[in-house]
Amino acid sequence: MLKKILVANRGEIAVRVMRACREMGIATVAVYSDVDRAALHVRRADEAYHIGPAAASESYLSIPKIIETAKRCGADAIHPGYGFLSERAAFARACRERGVVFIGPTPESMELMGSKTRARQAMQQAGIPFVPGSAGGLATAEEALKVAASIGYPVMIKAAAGGGGKGMRLVHAAQELKSGFESASSEALRAFGDGEVYIEKFIENPRHIEIQILADQHGNCVHLGERECSVQRRHQKVVEESPSPLVDEAMRQSMGEVAVRVGKAAGYVNAGTVEFLADNQKNFFFLEMNTRLQVEHPVTELVYGLDLVQLQIRIAAGEKLPLKQGDVRPRGHAIECRVYAEDPENNFFPSPGKITRLMVPSGPGIRDDSGVYQGWTVPLDYDPMLSKLIAFGPTREQARTRLLRALDEYFVGGIRTNLALFRRILRDEKFVSGDLNTGFLDRMLSSSQPAAASTASADVRLVAAIGAALFQSNGNGSKPKNGASPTLRSTSNWKKLAREEALRGAE
Repeated sequence: MLKKILVANRGEIAVRVMRACREMGIATVAVYSDVDRAALHVRRADEAYHIGPAAASESYLSIPKIIETAKRCGADAIHPGYGFLSERAAFARACRERGVVFIGPTPESMELMGSKTRARQAMQQAGIPFVPGSAGGLATAEEALKVAASIGYPVMIKAAAGGGGKGMRLVHAAQELKSGFESASSEALRAFGDGEVYIEKFIENPRHIEIQILADQHGNCVHLGERECSVQRRHQKVVEESPSPLVDEAMRQSMGEVAVRVGKAAGYVNAGTVEFLADNQKNFFFLEMNTRLQVEHPVTELVYGLDLVQLQIRIAAGEKLPLKQGDVRPRGHAIECRVYAEDPENNFFPSPGKITRLMVPSGPGIRDDSGVYQGWTVPLDYDPMLSKLIAFGPTREQARTRLLRALDEYFVGGIRTNLALFRRILRDEKFVSGDLNTGFLDRMLSSSQPAAASTASADVRLVAAIGAALFQSNGNGSKPKNGASPTLRSTSNWKKLAREEALRGAE
């Protein structure tokens, strides 16, 4: 078994990986930039090493610095988390060359599946159903016009090396294609250093469903069911759940079998995710493969009773998978919200700053994977995710109502967050019924907003209640020197706290 793991990441995923290591008796090493010196992942690690300034290119994306730190501290493995270097084949290869175990797939698999065009070609050869379009990259807009004419409009132009919605353009007619091609290619070049794009038929109102797979170094591969990821904004997932409200047992088995075939065709090892688009008739098409642990992995862990990070570590250490496909059975339902320091009322702009107060929900069926603490200053330099709030219940409806209860308990002071957005999503009729597709959130956001007065009133009531609770925990009702009653003192203080938080625009 591995003895010491360097976590080449920050925030909640770094903390999550360290918790798994601690349960396994494995020492952990954190790396941090200038602005992360006091970050939670640094506090949770057994050792921590400074690797550079705030700019990710000079710290968390610096392969030489991270590899050198691993060698210097004696780490025998590196876990990349997600984001940053997690899908960089060059990083996995550098680990191999320096004798450090990379907890993830081989660089060869990453290179194959990291290129959307190469992946499509490989899947076509393996007989995997995928969205109609160009098999490879397109060099010119003229080539793109020919492909689009053959498959019919609308089409989606996509970056071959892309992800996260960058380098994507929806084109409805031939006269729009040239400008869409050029802008997508230009954006892809800026974002990924590779301007190659390809074309797919645009599927109207699809659902985005992904299958989690695990593969060991001994040829064993299993799938762990599906996650519904259709609640998206600008192609970024916002709410995820497992199982999908659409998927029945027959569809789950069929999609799972295809996902395992994708993994085997890619020579895949470790945890990975095969993504599909599906329609309401339960037809599904291969979209891409993410060669890393996903942000939304906790919903799978809760439904299947597994620790995916620990399984990643055991696979990387050479162990065989401890389960066969027949052992994998879903139980209950889980829903996850990605809590961000952002302002939904200001085009979701990041809201960095000091967290002046933090009240985290708990109770039956609630899990909060967090990377922050009260008093921490959220930097502007990185992704503004604060935590992932997950609810689990025997049924989807119980998971939904538990998550709503937890959202009402969640409070972040000093910065803006998207917590109120999740309350609205979870109460939406379409979400409640499970009638979802990738356009759900955009349509919901474009509909009439709740009245400002009622929203403000709810916030004031929440802040007032929190102020009262804080006063009770700190003052504890002792009699003031001026002789006023504890009740009057309590009332005065929580109103003052409420006013202060309202002025800060808390939440």
